[in-house]
Amino acid sequence: MRPPRFWAAGADHPAARCLAPLGAAYGALTARRMDRPGARAGCPVLCLGNFTLGGAGKTPAAIAVAALLTELGRKPAFLSRGYGGRLAGPVRVDPDGHAAADVGDEPLFLARHAPTIVARDRPAGAALCRSLGADVIVMDDGLQNPSLAKDLAWAVVDGGGGIGNGRPFPAGPLRAPLARQWPHVAGLILVGDGAQGAGVAEIAARRGVPVHRAQLIPEGADFAGRCCLAFAGIGRPEKFFATLRGTGAVIAAERPFPDHHPYRDADLAALAAEAARLGADLVTTEKDAVRLPAAFAARVDVLRVRLVPGDPEALRREIRQALSEATDVRFP
Repeated sequence: MRPPRFWAAGADHPAARCLAPLGAAYGALTARRMDRPGARAGCPVLCLGNFTLGGAGKTPAAIAVAALLTELGRKPAFLSRGYGGRLAGPVRVDPDGHAAADVGDEPLFLARHAPTIVARDRPAGAALCRSLGADVIVMDDGLQNPSLAKDLAWAVVDGGGGIGNGRPFPAGPLRAPLARQWPHVAGLILVGDGAQGAGVAEIAARRGVPVHRAQLIPEGADFAGRCCLAFAGIGRPEKFFATLRGTGAVIAAERPFPDHHPYRDADLAALAAEAARLGADLVTTEKDAVRLPAAFAARVDVLRVRLVPGDPEALRREIRQALSEATDVRFP
């Protein structure tokens, strides 16, 4: 879905006030669900989630955490619900054999970095992770899902978007009232800069929740001076556009689509025609690229980004502590 504009317009916007009773009911149900005890996975579970609907940088954060685990000598596997995919799982994602329609776009992206399991039944997915030799499970999303007990959960917050108007869905982007979510979070990963995210970081600091600042750093292709038609179907397309512009690219047109948008032939034909008319190169995100047909994807450049923590050692300390305190597994 594409977030409605009033989510960023303040809690007193007429639409937000009108939908507040529905938001209160939805948020209360989600909060009660979060409070349920989860099953132990048989190995430590680290979760990268967010307070809100939509993108905040969870997937790059999960990849960064998996890299730190590998540096520590662990064998991580990703566990995802596989949003947008038809397979209920548990199934191991094959980046060369599966399509986004099968397992979702994020798992295809994750599977290039570590073994990735898609499972709507998270405990069953955790069992498959362990059977593949994983000694740590990294959950991409799932903060509000109580089925697995988490040894460490971070909330990932976008610096530019924060928590929007601070109301639960549909009155705002929150999945549950913020005060009810904090007890389930051990740390905050703040991605990028912005007043909205800084406000959430201040709340975290007052509550004694560690704040880890991080940036998405472009890598790979050189876009400086290139004329580009940028398109993206992610949580905050404007964040991608700004990152691409920051590389020195000349953006002739920006075409946002809803998060996880399944590109149709008509979408692709329109993008190709506009790019030809503008004399521009088509550029998109890694998550969007896996949703494109192979023939069209070959005509599109991809802006790759990597999440770089400001203080990697602080994250390592939290990870080491979580591993040492895990109740169902002990590492040497």
